[in-house]
Amino acid sequence: MKILDLNELNPGPVQPPVQPLLITGANGTLGRAFQRICAIRGIETVALGRKELDITDPQSVERVLTQYNPWAVVNTAGYVKVDEAETDFARCYRENTTGPAILAAACAYRDIPFLTFSSDLVFDGNKSAAYVESDLPRPLNVYGNSKRLAEKDVLHCMSKALVVRTSAFFGPWDDYNFVYHALKAGHQKQAFEAADDVLISPTYVPDLVNVSLDLLIDEECGVWHLANQGSFTWADLARLAADMGGMDTSFVVPKSMRTFGLPAARPVYSVLGSKQGNLLPSVEHRLHGCVHEMLHVLRTTPEEPMAVAS
Repeated sequence: MKILDLNELNPGPVQPPVQPLLITGANGTLGRAFQRICAIRGIETVALGRKELDITDPQSVERVLTQYNPWAVVNTAGYVKVDEAETDFARCYRENTTGPAILAAACAYRDIPFLTFSSDLVFDGNKSAAYVESDLPRPLNVYGNSKRLAEKDVLHCMSKALVVRTSAFFGPWDDYNFVYHALKAGHQKQAFEAADDVLISPTYVPDLVNVSLDLLIDEECGVWHLANQGSFTWADLARLAADMGGMDTSFVVPKSMRTFGLPAARPVYSVLGSKQGNLLPSVEHRLHGCVHEMLHVLRTTPEEPMAVAS
């Protein structure tokens, strides 16, 4: 006869499920980086793409927040095609302005911390010193204006929201960045044209994600500038990356931004500084290791055969 163990009847308190960090824009550069770094840091996440969560639909947002009950929401979704936004402006405003505001309102109602991202393109470039958080946004293009309005609407809906302005991504985990394309051109001994008359703040994606997470966990709010320290023209950045990779930099062809004929106007100066403190290390410090990771990928990946004209 089995003796009844009272512990079987009362196994102790049931642990509640761990609340995840909800990440929107799961398939983009920033969304994937957040998933990767959260896994390293032991932070439970739920990452949703456009098919699982339409941030421009309040009902979709409510359904997801009810289903997952996150401890915070990080919005990395949005429209990223700066030049196409000049004609596709309705979609750009819907995804970059309306969507974040809907998320902010829903998070404010539930008292859930909320982080979203803005851009250096909210500025017009008429400064000669680094832009800080208190500088007045004056965008030159539709994309920049969509981000300017998003900042305003998000903070109106949720004064405790965290809005991070950043710039010019580079990183080792995908090939959707300028540094990778510059190195690929040098590796394949092809000319690479780059603007030499605009100054930007290159930003190393893993640094951006780690520091943004820290600010979110510390319950910081308002507008913050996060970019690696240093200012470069695009041509300077391409030459520096090539030089760090041991390449002859003559493949980099400097040109005026105007000669590229891009539909969207860009500020000639959009370097980001911060009144909150420079929280990211120098561009050079991060670029060195990143370049060697990218070159390893380029050297070990078979080149695609040239297409044959029919």
